[in-house]
Amino acid sequence: MRAAKRKNNGNNLITWRFMLVCGAVLMVFVTLVARAAYLQVIEPDKARSENAKRTVRVEKLQVQRGMIFDRQGKELAVSVPVVSVYADPKAIDKYLRKKVVSHTKKQGQDPQDVLDRPAHLKDLKQAFYKQDMRWRELADVLRLGRAHVDKRLTGDKDRRFVYLKRQVTPAVANYIDELNLPGVHLLDESKRYYPAGEITAHVLGFTNIDGHGIEGIEKLYDEALTGTEGRRTIRKDARGREVAVLDERQRVEPENIELSIDQRIQVIAYKALKSAVLTYKATSGSAMVVDVKTGEILAMVNSPSFNPNNLEDAAPHKRRNRAITDLFEPGSTIKPLSVLAGLDYGNIQANDTIDTYPGWMRVGGSLVQDTHNRGEMSLREILKVSSNMGVAKITQDLPKDYFVGLFERVGFGSDTGTGMVGESSGLFYPNRRWSDFEIATLSFGYAISVSTAQLARFYATLGSGGISRPLTILKQPQPLQGERVFKEKDVNAVVEMMESVFEKGGTASKVKVDGYRVAAKTGTSKKAVAGGYGDEYVGYFAGLGPVSDPRLAVVVMVNEPGGDVYYGGATAGPVFAEIMSNALRILNVAPDLEPVANLAEEGGGDA
Repeated sequence: MRAAKRKNNGNNLITWRFMLVCGAVLMVFVTLVARAAYLQVIEPDKARSENAKRTVRVEKLQVQRGMIFDRQGKELAVSVPVVSVYADPKAIDKYLRKKVVSHTKKQGQDPQDVLDRPAHLKDLKQAFYKQDMRWRELADVLRLGRAHVDKRLTGDKDRRFVYLKRQVTPAVANYIDELNLPGVHLLDESKRYYPAGEITAHVLGFTNIDGHGIEGIEKLYDEALTGTEGRRTIRKDARGREVAVLDERQRVEPENIELSIDQRIQVIAYKALKSAVLTYKATSGSAMVVDVKTGEILAMVNSPSFNPNNLEDAAPHKRRNRAITDLFEPGSTIKPLSVLAGLDYGNIQANDTIDTYPGWMRVGGSLVQDTHNRGEMSLREILKVSSNMGVAKITQDLPKDYFVGLFERVGFGSDTGTGMVGESSGLFYPNRRWSDFEIATLSFGYAISVSTAQLARFYATLGSGGISRPLTILKQPQPLQGERVFKEKDVNAVVEMMESVFEKGGTASKVKVDGYRVAAKTGTSKKAVAGGYGDEYVGYFAGLGPVSDPRLAVVVMVNEPGGDVYYGGATAGPVFAEIMSNALRILNVAPDLEPVANLAEEGGGDA
């Protein structure tokens, strides 16, 4: 009886245990199913995210920034490979922590005791960090202060990425790689390099350290030059092997930009301008060369300039592209437009004379005068000696709306068409009410402020026989579409008159352009200050050549010459002559001026 009872109790115990195990297994199974259902149905994104963190990698397919060339295919801006050095402070902290644990075990101590004391652990990690001389070598080769490097590497142990130095040389990168420092890595990048340096600095601009255009062509065409990097999304297994390509986007190669600039002419223009600015102790200067047949800018230079490869000395006033940003009253360089206005309107003829006696007159209660009483003068003589009275008398007989509108037609008061960053449209308000005296001053280059680029566009219009074209900084397969604003015969007549400034008694009699007939106009204007005009001057020299078949328009501006010589013919004239003569020869333009000896044999004089 007792045996049967014990047997029944044993069976019940076994049954109870079996049921307990089954219940436990069932609960585990239900829990797993519930967890799986929760992860896969209710909140699958989190599981996918965690899985992706461990297995999915994104590889970037880098693209080099596009190149910039001059019109002859010479490289003006290129990208060169460089290396940047960065660190993973968290990985460095993990490495030092392992060093502490390993050292503690060797000393026969329990590592957990050290890990439980944060202050002691920190002291030990710092001790191991300072004992390792490789960190000192890293600071030395990067030419950085040790304290600075220490702070970057160990200051914030939770950071995963921190730059130590951008764009180091390959030699430095190789040395750092050989140091085999934990948590210190190298990143392949590219750096912009400008072979011509300061000569093309204002045209090209520069990029920042991340390769984005900041000024000039680099900024204007930043998107085209940058392209789009490719992306390749892959899945890797536990051993780091690629097992699947999840997504792949092809990179878009950047464009190369071909400028209208001719590097040979750019160099000549920059050297001549820089020499003049230094010689006459001027504040600044600008010069431009334009192909009158196409509207292409062959040279655009400024002084002072800067080195875009090293911006340490690139102060803001040096980086400004003065040829398109700085505005000045153009003075007598506008006088050819005033004479042309009279011819175009028809109130004077090319062989007419203007009576300027007694050398002064009152207009609207204010005085207009010449330096001398020259009496009756031809239009050629008016331009030759730069008579204010002559052009003022011509324009007094013109309707104001017509004369003012003429300035708009040739491009004053609007940008030149280059689209360059920072270009100014000038200071000219044609729709306001103009007094008689303001019209008179406008005829000889006051009451209006223009840039060197705008003046170059006007002289290019004269060189093209009266066709006004927008300027362009890009090389063009065909000449830009232009608009005729003057009759060709009137323009040709004025251009021939402008040759007289180089003759004896002209405002540029000492300026010689070897081998070529050149038409030009000097200009010297006082700089406006609050309440009137100050004692500083701006010297201009603008012209075109050769007269027989114009090819180039050249404008030179010298701002605030510091000595007693400040007239445009003296300060800017020699620069003009050097640029014009050398540029025409570079372009293989045939000389059209006969040698002086031949002119003497034929009875010629002061041509």
